[in-house]
Amino acid sequence: MFPKNIKSFQIQEGDEVRAGCLTHWKCDLGTPMTAKIKIEDIDDGHMSITFNVIQGDVLRIYKSFKAKIQVLKVHKGAGSEEWTLEFEKANVNAPDPEEYADFAVKMSKGLDAYLCKN
Repeated sequence: MFPKNIKSFQIQEGDEVRAGCLTHWKCDLGTPMTAKIKIEDIDDGHMSITFNVIQGDVLRIYKSFKAKIQVLKVHKGAGSEEWTLEFEKANVNAPDPEEYADFAVKMSKGLDAYLCKN
């Protein structure tokens, strides 16, 4: 769905995407990067998924980095998404994670377009 930005996605531990599985991502957000990400939580009731970066390029800038996506305001088949980014900067000069927030928005728009088309 996102070949320009997500170059590969693999499940490394576990047999499906579910809480506790370990995944490996290769992305391009203007520069190639890799990340090992643990799916920390999948909450069907709250329609959310929490990702925890445990290894990779993002941890050069941040001591910790988590992302959560939640679908909100579902009404007559429509909804909106809310992304939450939790991070701790590795040092005072580290930037805010704006490029990752922009990437989340692109993913949301791309997913919406894909679901509407299919």
